[in-house]
Amino acid sequence: MPRKLLIKNIGKLLQVRNSSKPLCGEELNEVPFLANAWLAADDGKIADFGTMEDFPGISDWNGLEVMDAGGRVLMPAFVDCHTHIVFAGSRQDEFVMRLKGKTYEEIAAAGGGILNSALKLRAASEEELLEGASLRLKQMMAHGTGAVEIKSGYGLDLNSELKMLRVIRRLREKFPIPVKATFLGAHAVPPEYKGNKDGYVEHLIKEMIPAVAAENLADFIDVFCEQGYFSKTDTEKILEAGLRHGLRPKVHAEQLSHSGGIETGVRLGAISVDHLEYASEHDINLLKNSHTIPVLLPGAQFFLGLKNPPVAEMIRSGLPLAIGSDFNPGSCPSGNMGLMMALGCIMYKLSPEAAFNACTVNAAHAMGVEKECGAIFHGARANLLMLKSGYDYPSFAYHFGMEIIENTIFSG
Repeated sequence: MPRKLLIKNIGKLLQVRNSSKPLCGEELNEVPFLANAWLAADDGKIADFGTMEDFPGISDWNGLEVMDAGGRVLMPAFVDCHTHIVFAGSRQDEFVMRLKGKTYEEIAAAGGGILNSALKLRAASEEELLEGASLRLKQMMAHGTGAVEIKSGYGLDLNSELKMLRVIRRLREKFPIPVKATFLGAHAVPPEYKGNKDGYVEHLIKEMIPAVAAENLADFIDVFCEQGYFSKTDTEKILEAGLRHGLRPKVHAEQLSHSGGIETGVRLGAISVDHLEYASEHDINLLKNSHTIPVLLPGAQFFLGLKNPPVAEMIRSGLPLAIGSDFNPGSCPSGNMGLMMALGCIMYKLSPEAAFNACTVNAAHAMGVEKECGAIFHGARANLLMLKSGYDYPSFAYHFGMEIIENTIFSG
């Protein structure tokens, strides 16, 4: 974007907020806006905004680009707080297997799933991975994503996990949006440790985590806490080791069964717990008394045909729900956050306001970028979406999957 930008005649300037706190309860059903507005950005940050009635005029035209919104809606870009976009190859064949009746667990037991991705990733070069991930991130940005969390976890050995994290670092340097990195070495037990999960957990703790920390390659650490993968006890050990090296926890929790991931994540101060299809009433009460953000991943749930998380109970309990895409080759090969918002409305009966807030403000809290993304406030990154004429934020749900974004503006 230009160094100085003025956008005038904005029909609605959405998500104008003074506070950066997560939204809960009835707050989820409110999207504050300014009608007939203007917004100014300088050096990639929002410098000021207001209504056209109170527009102070332009005192310095030097280097200024003026954009006329023509009454269109302007909003902050989406925040995608859970993705796996660094991978090699496709798992389309597994999709066909599921259509023929195979379960996710059966495919994994036969050498598919995460281990299939790991074999392909180990054989790929860093440059090949960067090229593929760059194409995916460009597609996500075209669909409105203005901040992204990206996990490792398809390498499952030290060199391959470091390779993935270095690719994520290069994506951060290459693209004009915030990119957060998560070390997910505990995504599955690799073939060389088959029958020796404890040995792999020890390898993670003693060798992999210290190596990741030594290169400062990750912001967070994550574990797939699930039957057949990593137990509650494993999860606790791995996350505690990550904390000792300055990595804040996240958890893949309660997706395919109830495995104790939420309880462990809350106890260790996880920034988020994600999936949550099998969350219990006890889990909801724990989350209610924590600072951990519950993240829903409706795309993966839809693609795998899983049951709904207890979303209504979560909302009644006042939890600050967030939504991410979970873009990955096996269970959600889409990073379209507008579509995820639509699925949140259709599958969970969220109001368009609640789904919109879950994809912006609360998602920013789930990846630690709430001081720069997710809303319109002074000093925020000017990562913005202008919608096509006649469309508003509920249109993402109503016109699910359709192209309703006129312009994307990213701050650099």
